[in-house]
Amino acid sequence: MKQTSFSSAEFAGKKRTTRREKFLAEMEQVVPWAELEAVIAPVYPTGTRGRPPIGLSRMLRVYFIQQWYGLSDEAVEDAIYDSQSVRAFVGIDLARENAPDATTLLKFRRLLETNDLTQRMFLAINATLTEKGLLMRSGTIVDATIINAPPSTKNTDGKRDGDMHQTKKGNQWYFGMKAHIGADADSGLVHTVTTTAANVADIAELAALLHGEEKTVFADAGYTGAEKRIELQDVAVDWQIATRRSTVKKIDPTRPLRAVLDALEHAKARIRAKVEHPFHVVKNLFRHRKTRYKGLAKNTAQVVMLFGLANLVLAKNKLMVLQAQAPSVA
Repeated sequence: MKQTSFSSAEFAGKKRTTRREKFLAEMEQVVPWAELEAVIAPVYPTGTRGRPPIGLSRMLRVYFIQQWYGLSDEAVEDAIYDSQSVRAFVGIDLARENAPDATTLLKFRRLLETNDLTQRMFLAINATLTEKGLLMRSGTIVDATIINAPPSTKNTDGKRDGDMHQTKKGNQWYFGMKAHIGADADSGLVHTVTTTAANVADIAELAALLHGEEKTVFADAGYTGAEKRIELQDVAVDWQIATRRSTVKKIDPTRPLRAVLDALEHAKARIRAKVEHPFHVVKNLFRHRKTRYKGLAKNTAQVVMLFGLANLVLAKNKLMVLQAQAPSVA
């Protein structure tokens, strides 16, 4: 048994549980660690040659800390030294060992990106949620969000990121990429993620967001005319797409038809609102409002992982209830 250090003992004796400590304790319970480690293990260095690698479980936790708190590689290293709750989650005692440095985390990220492991981890998380009955997939809600990219040209090449593009939304211009998602209409959990440059129309990615088993598809007015597109003509679903506001306003408010149409649009909007929850978690809770890396491939790997972790955050209460009931069922 390892002897508890003075700093760990002092932290354990405090009277108040911090929000970070509570969040990490919840994530420790709901993340399917064994399934995710099984995805990475076949390509993770074994240490038979060269310096022994840091344990896979520890590196995965360090990587998740980076995603949950929107940190750079160097900032993650600093956070481990600064925060006792982060050290406890990662499993590091500074009295005996140093924290993984920024270069080690960089190599781990590249390992995930090179082998497309974030997509496989995303699927592993969803497989766990489906097994527990939290991802029904009978209906799909589709939507997209713009993620800004740095427009500065003060770099070696003197150019902006070539994979990103500018687009206009309302009266505002944006430069960056788009994250397109397909979410379960019952739970709001994301089952499909794709990315494009910001100037790609939402409807152009619609076919890639459908898994083929849904009976109903909900979408905003940006997907108007989806049933007429060539790639979607063979898709037999009930299209519930929002009517454009300009079309609704043309109907006289005093007519009974207007009241019926308003009620129908309100009902569809209540269902579509679920797709905003993953965006809220990724952009506000995880603080991912701007791309960190250059190129669409690296940013896609990160975005896919972020939405996988967002699914766990959205489903954590139900997952914790199921875990609490498991011993009594056995």
